[in-house]
Amino acid sequence: MPPASVERVQADYRTVKRLGHWTTARHIEVRAHRGGVVLDLRSPRIAVGDIEVRLDLDHAWVKLLVDDDTDIDSWDLRFIRRGRVKDWTGENGSGRRVQLVGEIRSAEVRVHRGGVATLSALFSRDFVEEARKARKEGGTPSIPDPGYKG
Repeated sequence: MPPASVERVQADYRTVKRLGHWTTARHIEVRAHRGGVVLDLRSPRIAVGDIEVRLDLDHAWVKLLVDDDTDIDSWDLRFIRRGRVKDWTGENGSGRRVQLVGEIRSAEVRVHRGGVATLSALFSRDFVEEARKARKEGGTPSIPDPGYKG
């Protein structure tokens, strides 16, 4: 699959989940109005380098699933009314850099790292469907840990 230049995700009044190996792009645009988006950025298939996530959120949320050592940069993110980036560990590492840019209006970005990211991916319908398919075909699901080479 050739790398795409920009991946677009839109969620208006619904929740959209992109888990496992869903893209190879390093530039992602998210537009959500009164909805939510889950983005799994742990895949080794995403091209090497910084990832830019351009946000346009209005009364919405985005959950980023990342590795433990990922550096989250929200300097270029513009907040209108209430809004915040929730990163409970708050420990940016020396790994891949995810740059958040754009504008959020009464919205939030939640960062789930490491084991919490794995649990977030496991408790989804997508994982159940992929696990059933992998069992039939004799493979391994990629959603819990996209970097697993088993």
